[in-house]
Amino acid sequence: MPRSENSTTGFMPCSVSQRSPVIQLLHHNQASDPHLTTLFGRLVFQHITGGTSRTTVRRTGEGKVSGGVATLKLQDLVASMWASSTTLQRRHLWRRFTSWTSLNDLPLTPDSACLFVVATGVRQQGMLSYTKSLSGIFRHLGICNQSLLSLAAALRAVGAAIPCQQAMPMEKHILVAWAFSQSPRLCLAALIAWKTASRWTEVSNLSSANFLLVKRDEVVIDWFTIPKGRRAMPFTHSRWVVIKGDLTEAIFLLLTSLPPFQRLTSWTTTKLVGVWRRSPQLSLYSAHSIKRGALTYLFKKVAAGHLIPEVLLSRLAKHKVKEVEGLAEVTLRYGGDPLAMARALRTDKVTALL
Repeated sequence: MPRSENSTTGFMPCSVSQRSPVIQLLHHNQASDPHLTTLFGRLVFQHITGGTSRTTVRRTGEGKVSGGVATLKLQDLVASMWASSTTLQRRHLWRRFTSWTSLNDLPLTPDSACLFVVATGVRQQGMLSYTKSLSGIFRHLGICNQSLLSLAAALRAVGAAIPCQQAMPMEKHILVAWAFSQSPRLCLAALIAWKTASRWTEVSNLSSANFLLVKRDEVVIDWFTIPKGRRAMPFTHSRWVVIKGDLTEAIFLLLTSLPPFQRLTSWTTTKLVGVWRRSPQLSLYSAHSIKRGALTYLFKKVAAGHLIPEVLLSRLAKHKVKEVEGLAEVTLRYGGDPLAMARALRTDKVTALL
């Protein structure tokens, strides 16, 4: 989450004027907690606040014993709704929001959230990120989030969706040189990140089970559990990738020399960037530089005359597009053989160029 840039208030957003008519209107409808009318909303509130334990849920119950058991199962489903990193980020933002509303004596409502976002003093891009997160929380709480949706639209209208700073693209020879100077697992993670134009977190969480096929001239990866959204959309076009061309043999040799693993590397993006920061040759790069470098490289290939269907670039990058050339996602449900479906999506035409 972007940190506050308000020099006078530090990390906490600035307070608001109590004389404002808008604030007076909010005070009129003040409540210490959001008014939750659904069981799902109450469980989401417990999850986002890190609050009520299973023991408390059993005591309060939902009527009979069977209802209590069902509530616990529903609570488990709510807890798995977001990835752990998303949960931590949203809990942190919610705590900031609740602290700010307490400081300003305001209710926990979407209207207050709009004021909170503006009061943080971060850049417009950060405001948009906060707005989308809070909007998602209120939506799952069962509270109308229209004011936050409208704020997001207003922020986009003034350019908040335009990145203020992007990662510097890493060139292939720089990444390859660094990769082969590292341990086998770290080298493998870096090469796969480049060949699949992936985020570091996507590659670092790969397990042996994600590799459908490992041959000297072809490696097929199923991203099914990485990131978490793949489970929600199991037949998305970017679920599989077929690696061919340069560096494929190196990936094959590294994979076949390693014992089965549950996680490819324990290096987080923070650790990776920390190591690079200490290197004069790599200090300007971030973890996202690998993915950006690979896509920049492919765009240059297209400009040089290589005929690559545009949709394959988005498919390799795991970017959602509204209109997709070729197979419909529902058609993939009938494919049966994951390896055949992976090859049918033609990502090998792109990875062969990386």
